[in-house]
Amino acid sequence: MNIDREYTIRTLADMIRIDSTNPSLTPGSAGEADMAAYVSDALKKLNLEVHTHEHEPGRFSVVGIRRSQGSGRSIMLNAHMDTVGVEGLADPFTAVIRDGRIYGRGAQDMKGSLAACMGAVKALHDAGTSVAGDVLIAAVADEEYASMGTADIAKRYPVAAAIVTEPTDLDLCLAHKGFVWLEVETQGRAAHGSRFEEGVDANMHMGRVLAALAALGQDLRTRGGHPLTGPPSLHLSTIQGGTEWSVYSDQCILRIERRTAPGETVPQAVAEIQAILDRLKAEDPTFIATLKIIFSREPFEVSPSCDLVHALEASSTQVLGRKPKHVGSAGWMDSALLSVEDVETVIIGPTGDGLHTHEEWVDLDSVVTLADILARTVVAYCG
Repeated sequence: MNIDREYTIRTLADMIRIDSTNPSLTPGSAGEADMAAYVSDALKKLNLEVHTHEHEPGRFSVVGIRRSQGSGRSIMLNAHMDTVGVEGLADPFTAVIRDGRIYGRGAQDMKGSLAACMGAVKALHDAGTSVAGDVLIAAVADEEYASMGTADIAKRYPVAAAIVTEPTDLDLCLAHKGFVWLEVETQGRAAHGSRFEEGVDANMHMGRVLAALAALGQDLRTRGGHPLTGPPSLHLSTIQGGTEWSVYSDQCILRIERRTAPGETVPQAVAEIQAILDRLKAEDPTFIATLKIIFSREPFEVSPSCDLVHALEASSTQVLGRKPKHVGSAGWMDSALLSVEDVETVIIGPTGDGLHTHEEWVDLDSVVTLADILARTVVAYCG
């Protein structure tokens, strides 16, 4: 099998030129419709069975399937089509190539990865290589916000294994953190600022919460966490309380993000914060606070001894001439959604820089190299 470098780079450039900004992040922006149409057409040209799924109006994922005639294990190559916004970028969709890099929104995050997936399957197609299991390309929606794409696709298409191609500098990412978004509301009693005997200050109550959370945050960072991701953490995202200068605040709302390390659960993380509120209530009967979970995603880890890790490690070593490192990530990825469906999942992606910044690029050699690693891994894993 040989990777068609020209095809892979041309496909990447074409996709960068398509605006697929996530409208959940930038209201009124393009979404994945045009990207989905392009990818669907490209996958059909590779003789894949193609399915398009509209999760919400204008929000599409595309799945291409290379059917096998055997009974081997199936594998999914996963990449997201949506991007973050383009504010501050002079030429977000021009796909400029310079010094072996291609620039533009989504170049690294993660249209380079999707191009590599397509280049890998084209190599199988061009060589007439038969594998014993089905090979899927999942080009998904909404990873940058709520991951509605992979959340749906993971349930629709049961596979034995998945490679999520988020950028990793061609190392193997075997673990990443999860997160919980929480909201704490303290309640007070509104009164004129001159009537201290009547007012109960919700903002003052929240101050006690803040002090306790600061101590918890310090404690979290001293915990062992996970060897690849480090310890858990939390930060306070936003706070809002009060209406005017001379009125006691009757409500204060605090939003918290708690990053969970592999081995932790959402209920455990929530229970620690609830315990703080319970303690403050026991100390002061006027203290009233409620805790609400807004959104959460579980952390991820995969055993380094699993079959997919072995296959990826062997293929990477053949292509790179070195053994890839095992790494972890503090960020969250769609891999966790596949893992909870009992899919053996590993993360590997190209080299680049500038995710979510004003200058995003991906190294073209690394995209072609990734395609080669993926093609070899598909054959090794599926049989």
